[in-house]
Amino acid sequence: MSESDTPFTTREIVQQLVRSPRLPQLTRQLQAILRAEQEKRERFYEEMSDAQKVEFINGEIIVQSPVKLRHSVASGNLFALLNAHVQKHALGYVGHEKLLIALTRNDYEPDICFFTQEKAAAFAPDQMKFPAPDLVVEVLSDSTEAIDRGVKFEDYALHGVAEYWLVDPEQESVEQYLLGDEAYKLAVKMKSGTIQSAVVSGFEIPVRAIFDPAEQFTALQALLR
Repeated sequence: MSESDTPFTTREIVQQLVRSPRLPQLTRQLQAILRAEQEKRERFYEEMSDAQKVEFINGEIIVQSPVKLRHSVASGNLFALLNAHVQKHALGYVGHEKLLIALTRNDYEPDICFFTQEKAAAFAPDQMKFPAPDLVVEVLSDSTEAIDRGVKFEDYALHGVAEYWLVDPEQESVEQYLLGDEAYKLAVKMKSGTIQSAVVSGFEIPVRAIFDPAEQFTALQALLR
């Protein structure tokens, strides 16, 4: 989603509020909402468990359901490929499944994320909250697709995540979005052929390697040679 997809741009909304005599009242209401939300967020940090995949989105705690096998296969295949390439060339760090990304308002646990070496060098062994990555991959499911295409799509862009992949394990397709002017633009949507990351230097794989274990094994061998 970009600002042009909404009825009013952010700038237009702000201008309307500035001209409204209700601005002070609305400001107090928003500040109260954000204070209450932050208190709930602190409790979320205290109570979250390694046993669950949970996210904090717009003041609500979202507990993710167990994934289908095809989801797990796609996520695992792509993580293995990306992690092998990144480690071989010392490009940074690849997180998988349970890494908590703490943005200005929300906390996410993306399926896969990549940090450049510059960012990763500052990480501590006991660190539990991480900044915006450089690449995020979300594997779609019935319960998460609206969030992945909605609030996460907007939030990742606002926080400078340069590249965003949406992997559809049912359609066996990949959508690659690249950041421009604080909004994502679709670069490619593919079911076959090869896909190349714009952020992870030299990372290029067959799309089929994400969904087919045999194709993944062949691609992994090629990456490691």
